[in-house]
Amino acid sequence: MKKFVLLHYGFEKPTPEIMSAWSKWFEATKPHTVDMGGFGNGREISKGGTKDLPLGPDSITGFTIVNAANLDDAEKMAQGNPFISSIRIYEVRSG
Repeated sequence: MKKFVLLHYGFEKPTPEIMSAWSKWFEATKPHTVDMGGFGNGREISKGGTKDLPLGPDSITGFTIVNAANLDDAEKMAQGNPFISSIRIYEVRSG
């Protein structure tokens, strides 16, 4: 089994319908979930300086780490997610 991180993008004010959909998705993926969490406001630091990153449609708002046989299987899990903007999936490589 490999590990994959699903990065959740996009923020909008949660409604009861959105929260219900997320709860159902988290319950469905629970057997495969290694870890998960959410993000709030942040900052980006680059050679050009620092800028604030408020929550919005382009924000990374959370992550879910899942066990899956391959990228295709991880994508199948992500397909049922009630994402706001998008989800990006990356294989986690251990050092």
